[in-house]
Amino acid sequence: MTLAEALRAAVPRLAAAGIETPARDARLLLAHATGHAPDRLTLHLPDLLGVEAARRFDEAIAARIARQPVSQITGRRMFWGRAFRVTRDTLDPRPETEGLVAEALSQPFARVLDLGTGTGCILLTLLAENQTARGLGVDLSDAALTVARDNATALGLGARAAFARSDWWAGVTGPFDLIVSNPPYIAQGEMADLAPEVRDWEPHLALTPGGDGLDAYRAIAGGAMSHLAPGGRLMVEIGPTQAAAVSALLSGAGLENIAVRPDLEGRDRVVVADRPRNGAVRQMQGPGRLF
Repeated sequence: MTLAEALRAAVPRLAAAGIETPARDARLLLAHATGHAPDRLTLHLPDLLGVEAARRFDEAIAARIARQPVSQITGRRMFWGRAFRVTRDTLDPRPETEGLVAEALSQPFARVLDLGTGTGCILLTLLAENQTARGLGVDLSDAALTVARDNATALGLGARAAFARSDWWAGVTGPFDLIVSNPPYIAQGEMADLAPEVRDWEPHLALTPGGDGLDAYRAIAGGAMSHLAPGGRLMVEIGPTQAAAVSALLSGAGLENIAVRPDLEGRDRVVVADRPRNGAVRQMQGPGRLF
């Protein structure tokens, strides 16, 4: 069997299982199974599919039929043009989160904190794009922190990125001139309606805080003023119906210049806010001291 024949056989299997992008997913999984770059796969379609590659491809297709995300099967996901390691212990980096990165890069920063870092994709992208900055990523999951450290090493950013286990602000002190977060924001009542790839395969700790989905924002708002430098920026990713509630939480915490940024589909996606420029700055200590 050639690669082309294997591909033609796999696409209808995925389609029958309800996969929305069967052709795309089959190509990515075949590239992974054969060790070819996805953008070079077409050149190899006339090649014969070896026994081991055929086994890997069949296992990958079976996993995808079980609705495991492609990124977990291949172990990687592209974000802002870079490959990030992904496991079941982390959220799959999503294109809409690139909007938060773009907003963060719109102004200079030197010290950045990423709350709930997961794969580290936000923090590490910011450091890769701003080569003079240093950053700290915190997460409650030790397994996620291992993935983030691996990504930092793979991207050559280990010297400027630190990671620590923390329940939001616990043990972290500022000041930081940029704080970013893509926190869990799905309400408990919405979990059942999520796609199986998300609901059944991604860590619930990173998806939902329970209740109305706003508890993470309450925690973030509660500590923002004491961890931001005067004039420092805070930005958080939100669900598309949460802009008003999150904006009110940040305003109530004393932040100013609150604005909502849409994603590429026009949905509310990022809330940004500033700490007023007046007020004393605390010195870094503990995990907040970078290097």
